[in-house]
Amino acid sequence: YTRGHSDRVSQLALDVARAMNRDEPFCERVRVAGLFHDIGKIGVPDEILQKPGPLTDEEFKVIERHPVEGAKVLSAVSLFREIVPIVRGHHERIDGRGYPDGLRGERIPEEARIIAVADSLDAMLSDRHYRRGMALSQAVEELHAGKGGQFDPVIADTMLELIARDGEE
Repeated sequence: YTRGHSDRVSQLALDVARAMNRDEPFCERVRVAGLFHDIGKIGVPDEILQKPGPLTDEEFKVIERHPVEGAKVLSAVSLFREIVPIVRGHHERIDGRGYPDGLRGERIPEEARIIAVADSLDAMLSDRHYRRGMALSQAVEELHAGKGGQFDPVIADTMLELIARDGEE
């Protein structure tokens, strides 16, 4: 699941960046960050990652560390230094209620805001140990509802336009 998830997030994020007419270096950062956005989960015990039910508050705090841990891992490799802030920021929210730093609005790197939408969409559509994936129509409703709170509205709208154009592809 994790490998397929990262591949899908990378492709969705790249599609959004291209639809937003970002230049090729930007698009490449988004693509690579999508592949590595969850690398920090290597430090999360399998019992938490594969838990069949809801996480406890303590378990969720362990999960919340994965963007910081991923940033640490990637910062050790000079090739990945440009994507460190993207990986660290992919769970930040436009309204400032995200983690790990509580960044708000444009203080979150645009690439991370794109990864956040792609990551959330794929998570909503995917079956997990503890729940079935949503129908695309329900995920679309969630993207609409999250605009301006969880998601950058311009990026969410771009994703919604791609969904309207391409459907389930």
